[in-house]
Amino acid sequence: MIGSRAALVSGVIGLMLSASVVHGQLAGHYRDFQLGGDLASVSALTGVAASEAETVHARPAVLKNLQWRRPYTLGGAAADPVQDIAFSFYNDQLFRMVIDYDRDRTQGMTDADMVEAISAMYGPTVKPVLRATRAAVVRSDLESGTRVAGWGNAEYASVLYRTSYASGFRLIVTSVRLDTLARAAETQALRLDERDAPQRERARQKKEADDARASREKARLANKAAFRP
Repeated sequence: MIGSRAALVSGVIGLMLSASVVHGQLAGHYRDFQLGGDLASVSALTGVAASEAETVHARPAVLKNLQWRRPYTLGGAAADPVQDIAFSFYNDQLFRMVIDYDRDRTQGMTDADMVEAISAMYGPTVKPVLRATRAAVVRSDLESGTRVAGWGNAEYASVLYRTSYASGFRLIVTSVRLDTLARAAETQALRLDERDAPQRERARQKKEADDARASREKARLANKAAFRP
């Protein structure tokens, strides 16, 4: 009897642990996209050329964005509710996905409806972690609207927002570690850009002056050779 009870308890604990592992693994995904993956893998999955990625900063770390938009379909509404996804990379590692849902495909759905649907993918919701300062809140969070619910663990975070425009929905999926590194790199990059701004401006002005001088000289030589008084 005791052995049976112990086996039952062990089985329940095993199921709980396996469920925790599964949800932990899912927290780092959105569909087939894995946080930490490289630009090439995301490009292959989306069909968007890696060359279309925008380099936001090149120092002290390389920060890039790649945008995917659902292809336009003729003759009816698209079955996929995802309208577009913005992928952000830190040193060729995917650290954030911003997923915007098509308002026509979510029209009439309540916050509870969306939470139920996403919980089927990520498991139970979690309480928000208070940030130390408002400066730590990234721009995408501020622009996303009202927070509805969140999922995740110490490594990954997924947050659902109701956007202020036309009551749409946005899901932001991040790697906590990489997102922290990316925000620190962006702050440092802005400082470096500000520091080097005067030097870049002088270089720009010099290049413009050199180009103008070269153009005038080219025109002078051409006109001189062809000129007949």
